[in-house]
Amino acid sequence: MRKSSAILLITALLWLPAALNGQLGGDNTYEFLNLPWSARGSVLGGTIISLADDDPSLLVCNPALAGSTMSGMLTLGYASYLAGISFGSVHYVHQHSGNTTLAAGLNWLSYGSFIEANEAGAITGSFRAAEYAINIAGSRKIDTIFAVGVNLKPILSQLESYTSVGFAVDIGGFVTSRDSTLTAGIVLRNIGMQLTTYAGETREKIPFEIQAGISKKLPHAPLRFSLTMRNLQKFNLTHDYDTIDFGGITGSTDADAGFTEKLLRHALFGIECLPHRNFWVGAGYNYQRRSELRIENGGAAVGFSWGFGLNISGFRLAFSRATYHMAGGTTQFSLSLNPGSIYRKITN
Repeated sequence: MRKSSAILLITALLWLPAALNGQLGGDNTYEFLNLPWSARGSVLGGTIISLADDDPSLLVCNPALAGSTMSGMLTLGYASYLAGISFGSVHYVHQHSGNTTLAAGLNWLSYGSFIEANEAGAITGSFRAAEYAINIAGSRKIDTIFAVGVNLKPILSQLESYTSVGFAVDIGGFVTSRDSTLTAGIVLRNIGMQLTTYAGETREKIPFEIQAGISKKLPHAPLRFSLTMRNLQKFNLTHDYDTIDFGGITGSTDADAGFTEKLLRHALFGIECLPHRNFWVGAGYNYQRRSELRIENGGAAVGFSWGFGLNISGFRLAFSRATYHMAGGTTQFSLSLNPGSIYRKITN
């Protein structure tokens, strides 16, 4: 595929949101699918779909990123979330042929343990709640600058004795300049449906989303800038609600948001410093997160994230810290390694 054809395809996909209806939080089930599964993505605001690196967790952000340089790599991820909730992932990548790469993995979310009680309030025991998504992904390089990918996601949600099963598909594209300093991606996430409901009720929608992003590495400086636009299927992400006073701490209303405010609600900003091929440090800013969770009298760091990565003796470690609210944030890390390479080093 020529470069002009790749650009034409991505441009067409960017116009696709105009023909689709918006779906956002509160209207969908399986919202856990939108968690920041990649520590690298979490550093850069929440996700990154335009960065090709030897990190299998990135394929959850964009399946087209599952390239041959990841072949044989295993990634383990874990995050300490809010209120005792935790989530994690495991992924393995295998190069099937010269231009085709396959990957498989699992994302899981644990809500922890809950006290079980009857209608009279008497404690009868405890129960747990968790959700899972299997990832079966494949990517193919069309030519040296353009790749496409698909991720098939069977979904299982178990909340106490209630179970729901669903299925979703991610479709992604990735294009890079000849010198690899400029890269871009687009993803249609969570195309699918809830197959069985928890208690026989009407099927709910799943959180479909369109994302587009671009990354630019400066040619003569160890810096890379990234911009990711989320929820392109709906322009207005603000909420119409009244200002509420919580004991002197006042939240703000979004009812009168203008064009610029609505545009910025889609944006994730990221910057990385790459002083050495074995080390990087980065920071990100999530405008929507800050707008919704920051309060006037506190939470100055809400919406910001930071982290770093190390590559030591074949082990790739990524760490991130993201602030969601003045009450706390999330700590996340991932460890990537090549078991085959480590085995050969030991045996030799």
